[in-house]
Order: sequence, then structure tokens, then C-alpha cells
Amino acid sequence: MELTDKIKKLKKEKNAVILAHNYQLPEIHDIADFVGDSLGLSMSAAKTDAEIIIFCGVHFMAETAKILSPQKTVLLPDKNAGCPMADMINADDLKSLQDAHPKAVTLCYVNTSAAVKAQCDYCCTSANALKMAQNILKNNEEIIFIPDKYLAQYVADQVGRKFITWEGYCPTHAKILPENIMQAKKLHPRAKVLVHPECKPQLTELADVVASTEKMCAYVQNAPDTEFIIATEIGIIYRMKKENPGKSFYPASDMATCPNMKRINLEKVLWSLEDLTYEITVPQDTMDKARLSIERMLQVT
Repeated sequence: MELTDKIKKLKKEKNAVILAHNYQLPEIHDIADFVGDSLGLSMSAAKTDAEIIIFCGVHFMAETAKILSPQKTVLLPDKNAGCPMADMINADDLKSLQDAHPKAVTLCYVNTSAAVKAQCDYCCTSANALKMAQNILKNNEEIIFIPDKYLAQYVADQVGRKFITWEGYCPTHAKILPENIMQAKKLHPRAKVLVHPECKPQLTELADVVASTEKMCAYVQNAPDTEFIIATEIGIIYRMKKENPGKSFYPASDMATCPNMKRINLEKVLWSLEDLTYEITVPQDTMDKARLSIERMLQVT
């Protein structure tokens, strides 16, 4: 409680807002002003009058917050909290891919660096990737979809087209195996299976619902069902239980934990507020170009 009280006091004094991604530790959920997915959090923070954004997530998320709130100070409480998937592609890699396919429109998942977003035509989230692809295909033949090959394949199957993809993936979601789902179904035969589209296609085929983190949360709140098997990073289950006390949630795999998401704790949030560390900066030109890919997405969705 002492740590929490100190954080609340400093947050007020410094006019800060605390954002927590769905995959963060429970203690971080409990002190956050907003809990949600990466883009939604950045958009919520942009609407506040806070001067400081404490982003409890990973590096690309804090960059996105800076892109949408360039006048605010954006802090990441642990400078080593990165995203392996986002790190699987850089701006030079993307340029080479684009040079090989000059007529293709580039659609990047929000799980990318600001430098990569700056080279893309459109950004997307796991929630709107299908809608974005459908919109692009009205006027274009080819789509470069980066960096997540599994999300790309899921969307490509929905639209009945092949995309030019990158060999990127989320190591945490890749840990969840079909046998994990089958075992969970044996233990909880009445449970609905919710699978994130970052999972392998063998998993999405077993799902009752394939959805982003926010759409999963909305689904379990509105569904008449009371039992759910959750195939995504296990941090989200804390939020689900909190919002739905009468329902039961079972992780598809206890192995589905992201070590980067678990780096941030209460002490680090306090230190971040005290010392204004670690500030996330993005070059102005990169910010402006990256923002364009996000704005184009918002015009569609």
C-alpha cells in the first residue's frame, strides 16, 4: 500500500497518466488509469490533459504513445522491455521487401517500431486487420503484411488471397500448442475457446472465437457462457476475472507468459515517476510519417 500511495501522490503532483497493457502484472492493472491494448491506450492518453504518460508495456507501445502525443513526455519504466516480434523486422528489411514488390501496398501490424511504421502505407491492429485488408484490396492487387506471419495468414485466409509476408511471430503465442487446447477442453468441456490471431493456424482452427485482447474482453462480458479457455498471454485473465466475477477463465497454457511484459513492477513505476525515466523519443520526421500510417488506418476503421 505504501508504494501504491506514493505512486498515486506523485502521479497527481506531476500530472501523469498511467497506462497498463492487458498483459501486465495484476499490481500494475490495479494502479493504472487505463487498461487495454496498445493502440487503444495511446489514443486514450492522447485525449487526457496529462503532461506525462507512464506506459506499462513494451517499447513499440511507448513509441506509439509518443507519436500520438508528441507534446507529452512518454516514459517506459523498464528500458529493456521490448517486443521480440517488433524486433524481427527493421526499416532496412522492409525497404528491401518493398523494392522487390514495388506495386504492393504495405500494411504493418501495430507491433512494429516507429521507424517501420514510417515506411508503411497503413497500420493495423489485430482487431481491425481484416477490415484494413479488405479495404486495401478494393483498389490494389498486392499487400505486404508485416511482421506477424500468423496474423497475416489468418487474415489472408479470411479474404481468400495471398499476402507478401515476413517471417515474424510472437514467441509467447507460439508456445501455445493444439494439444494444450485439447487438454483444456477435456478438463472444461463446456468452456468456450478464445484464441488470439497471433497464434498458429492450428490453434485458430480449434477456436470458438478468434479475437484481439479487447474483443476477447468484450466477448466474455456479453456472452451467456460462464467458462472460457483463453489462448493468449495469461496476464489478461486477471482483468477478465476482475470484470466478470461470476465467470471462470482457464489459460490454454501456463507457458504463455511474456517475460518482457512482466519486467515492470510497482517499484519501477515509482522510480519512473520520481526520476522521469526512461523517456521515449522519436525523431520528428519519423513521428510524422508513422502518424500518417495510423491516421490512414483510423480513416478506414
